[in-house]
Amino acid sequence: MLNGWQKIMTISVNNETFENEVLEQTKLVLVDFWAEWCGPCKQIAPTLEELAEKYSENLSICKVDVDANRELALQYNVRSIPSLMIFKNGEMVDSLIGAVSLQELEDLVTRNF
Repeated sequence: MLNGWQKIMTISVNNETFENEVLEQTKLVLVDFWAEWCGPCKQIAPTLEELAEKYSENLSICKVDVDANRELALQYNVRSIPSLMIFKNGEMVDSLIGAVSLQELEDLVTRNF
């Protein structure tokens, strides 16, 4: 649970905002496809916040609730969650699946800068 003084660095996106928040961005975007009932998704949420803060100048982190945005999950062939996808210049260029470590997330991000 976040305290009142902590800033949430990730952006919730949906079917309507995905194009603007992800596909049209000039900086790297990590998209977390997740669901409220998913334990591993909740497990990596603080790690994603940490990553968002550390790389805030060069990286946006967006979260897509697969239950509320099934079209996006189908479009990007999300079969397991959490599914973490890197978008660069509007194209999905890399991905990881599962509750990965901060180091694995940093490797995913830095190899795509």
